[in-house]
Amino acid sequence: MHVAVVVYDGVFDSGLAAILDILSNANALGGQIHRPPTWDVTMVGATPSVRTGAGLTVTPGSLAHAERTDLLVVPAPAESDPSALVEHVAGDASRPVRDLIARTRARGTTIASACAGTFLLAEAGVLDGLRATTTWWLSPAFRDRYPKVRLDHSRMVVGSDGITTAGAAFGHVDLALSIVRTGSPALCDLVARYLVVDERPSQAAYTIASALAQSDPTVTAFELWTREHLADPISILEAAKAVGVSERTLQRAVRRAVGTSPIRFVQDLRIERASHLLRSTDLSLETISRKVGYEHPNTLRVLLRERTGKTTSALRGR
Repeated sequence: MHVAVVVYDGVFDSGLAAILDILSNANALGGQIHRPPTWDVTMVGATPSVRTGAGLTVTPGSLAHAERTDLLVVPAPAESDPSALVEHVAGDASRPVRDLIARTRARGTTIASACAGTFLLAEAGVLDGLRATTTWWLSPAFRDRYPKVRLDHSRMVVGSDGITTAGAAFGHVDLALSIVRTGSPALCDLVARYLVVDERPSQAAYTIASALAQSDPTVTAFELWTREHLADPISILEAAKAVGVSERTLQRAVRRAVGTSPIRFVQDLRIERASHLLRSTDLSLETISRKVGYEHPNTLRVLLRERTGKTTSALRGR
């Protein structure tokens, strides 16, 4: 498979390196399995010299090489501020990359991106109507700017109609492993073992609910009120009155900022608090359950497993 990896000024060094290194290791380890796939990887760029986000110099090939590729990979820009990121992906500096993405999509070529690179795909219009993921803490800005994209920021890797997107920063590792897995699950497992890396199906265990809430003052107020009442039965109508909006307005605000319902957001805050108490105290699960509003410990146990992918014992052990 021919793979073109786009590089540009300000590209995220670790994301770029993760993609190159994992595909290189897949090629090197392929001899250990029967009839292994291979990846012919070329870096391409709009200029003959590129300066990465960490200040390193990269000398890519011409964008013309990408016109014949089987897979276009777009690493993220090294930018985590939502406003600056949107300004960058919408600006003239990123236009060559956006145009390349649009042309690649028009040809039906597979595209993959991770972290803030998903903003470049969305800005090029190729994610409209599709399922996608992105960096969890950038999801409010993504959802606000690209309402036509069916965003699920809890997922680590999402494939939809020939486009694969992955989550935050080191989600580039998961993205590269998913590329290898498409060619050979056995080789993917071998690469993961040699590099001591794992594919993570979800970003949920890493998401900080309060960081998402800060994108909207109504949701921020709802979050603060909820934290004060975590041990109590919570009525969304009562919460809405407490923050001075209608229940419908609160529903819309939470959906817009966090991508979920108020009830689900309350559960996220309870899971976040319970996880912290399990890691940092010797309180029993029964006591912790009552502190976060669950009468029965098994309810909390099930939710912790669903949201974090870990048992209470594993969380306690960490």
